[in-house]
Amino acid sequence: MSAQQQTPALSNLRILDLTRVRSGPTCCRIFADFGADVIKIEAPPGVDPNEGMSGAREGSDMQNLHRNKRSITLNLKTPAGLAVFKKLVAKADVVVENFRPDVKDRLGIAYEDLKAINPRIILASISGFGQSGPYRGRAGFDQIAQGMGGLMGVTGLPGQGPVRAGIAVADTAAGLYTAIGIFIALSERERSGQGQWVSASLLQAQIAMMDFQAAKYLVEKVVPQQAGNDHPYSTPMGVVKTSDGFINIAVGGEGQWKVFCDAIARPDLRDDPDYATQDVRFKNRPALNAVLARIFAARPSAEWLAALETVGVPAGPIYMMNEVFADPQVQHLGMAVDVPKAEGEANGLTLVGQPVDLSRTPSAFTNLLPDAGADNNSVLKDIGFSDDELDALRRDRVI
Repeated sequence: MSAQQQTPALSNLRILDLTRVRSGPTCCRIFADFGADVIKIEAPPGVDPNEGMSGAREGSDMQNLHRNKRSITLNLKTPAGLAVFKKLVAKADVVVENFRPDVKDRLGIAYEDLKAINPRIILASISGFGQSGPYRGRAGFDQIAQGMGGLMGVTGLPGQGPVRAGIAVADTAAGLYTAIGIFIALSERERSGQGQWVSASLLQAQIAMMDFQAAKYLVEKVVPQQAGNDHPYSTPMGVVKTSDGFINIAVGGEGQWKVFCDAIARPDLRDDPDYATQDVRFKNRPALNAVLARIFAARPSAEWLAALETVGVPAGPIYMMNEVFADPQVQHLGMAVDVPKAEGEANGLTLVGQPVDLSRTPSAFTNLLPDAGADNNSVLKDIGFSDDELDALRRDRVI
C-alpha cells in the first residue's frame, strides 16, 4: 500500500509529544496517522543523559513509532526553553508525556501549570505505576508490568515458570488506553470548554488486558494458571502439530465439536461420554489432546486447514513475520504501508499500518521521522518567534 495524501480526520488538533520509548509514542502515533499536527519535542543533542535510549533514529522502531510527526528541539531545563514550551501550550490541544510522575512537577509543566496558560489544554500522562501511590516514583518497563499485572503468571507451559509475552503488551496497551482517554476528554471539551488531566499506567493497562482472567479471580476467587498453548477454559482450542508444522484450532461449541469430529474422520468422538460436552472435554483434556495429536500428525497443515474451513471450524496457520506479510489477506488489508523519504522522492521505508479503517478519512502515512529539530523554524515562527530570536535560542542551546 502506497502513501496517501494527509487525512483531514484530526487536522484540527495540535499535539505536543514529549514522549519516548514506546507507550507514549504509540499513543501519539494514532493522532499523527489520522492527520493531527503532532510536534515531537526532543532535547537538543548532549542535554539528555539518556539520549538514544529509544534506539537509532534511522532504525525501524523509531521510524515506525514517530512517522507523520514534526520535530523540534527544546531544552525544558532552561527558563528560556520553558518559556518557549509555554507559548506552544497556549496554541495546543493536547500535551502527552511519559516522564516519571515527579518530573513534570520539577519542570513546572504539571496540569495546573498548563491549565493556567490554556484552560482547554488536555494533559495526558503515562507512567509505570500511576501518578500517586506507594510505587509512584518507580521506573516502569513493559516486562515489569507484565509480571506485576498477572500476564507472566498465566503465560507459558504449566510448571515451567513464568514467561513474558513476545510483544510489549503493557507499553502498547497503555498507549492505546491513553489515546482513548484523550478522545473522551476532547469530546467532553466540546460541551464544557475545559480541558482535563488524563492519566494511565503500564500496570493499570496490563491488569485491564487480563480481562476474563482478572474477572474470574475477582468474581469467583479462582486464580488462573498457565495453560500453555491451550485455551484456559475451552477444549479443543490451541496448537496442534501436523505432519509438517503446527496450526491453531478453535472448536467453540457443541455444534462445532460435531462437525470437527466429522472433519477429522472421527465421528465416534462426538458422543463419546468422555468428550461429548465442553465440561467433560475440559476435564479430560490431556487424553483428548493425545488422541488429536495422533490424528493431526498424519496430514500436512494445508490439508487440515482446508478441511476445517470447509466445515466452518476456526483454524489458522502459525506464521513467522515474513509469512505474516506474505499472506494474501494481510496484503489485502494493507498492513504494510510505503512511506516516502520526502516529497518527490522514492519510497523510503515500509512500515506497519493502522489496524482501524475509516470509510471517508482513513489513516495516511505522509512522512518519515525528520531529523531532530528539523521543524524548529516553522513551528516556532508560527507562535511568533523572529529569525533573530531563533538565532539567539540556538546560541544559548535552548533549541
